[in-house]
Amino acid sequence: MTTQDSHSTLSLEEDILMVLTRDVTRTLSAPELAQAIAAESDWRSLLMPIRRAAVALAQSGRLVIYRKGKPVDPLDFGGVYRVGLPRQD
Repeated sequence: MTTQDSHSTLSLEEDILMVLTRDVTRTLSAPELAQAIAAESDWRSLLMPIRRAAVALAQSGRLVIYRKGKPVDPLDFGGVYRVGLPRQD
């Protein structure tokens, strides 16, 4: 079983939110999230599942996807991105 197989979509979403709540002011890249979730295992296999989970969480308003420091449409972005919790200000 790979790391990717061992994470259901729901548990991966929960893991992402848990990592983000450690410091609500930070944004994290997909590799940073994957390394925090998978630690020493094959974190690279989590990059695409994290992207899919981030899109689902962004669509439900539970996180924000950023490109070049600006929020983007979760259904229309490419390249390097970061995610963070919605700001409460």
